Amino acid sequence: MITEAEKKFIAHWESVRVEYSSMKSKLLRGLPAAILFTLPILFSIVAVQWLSPDWFTKLSQKAIGATWPIIISLIVIIFFFSLARMHFKWEMNEQLFKELKNKLKQDQP
Repeated sequence: MITEAEKKFIAHWESVRVEYSSMKSKLLRGLPAAILFTLPILFSIVAVQWLSPDWFTKLSQKAIGATWPIIISLIVIIFFFSLARMHFKWEMNEQLFKELKNKLKQDQP
């Protein structure tokens, strides 16, 4: 027997599944969480460079301008995390949708 919440999920997922399957949609919907995921790394780098720039250059043996590779890697992490997370969520919703549709088919005579 399918509950009312499962029926609502089926109706909702039928209306948005194609739209949510695009790469652009996955990227845009996953960006907030991905940015929150990388903010602590960015804040720690900025805080160390701002509060103690001499310590940072002595520790890393690099100039402060060498942080660009870190920033570029954070951008790559943001895009990868965004796409991977939302693709995983889409796959889980799609699997649940198919299971509920099969269950609905079996319940009906």
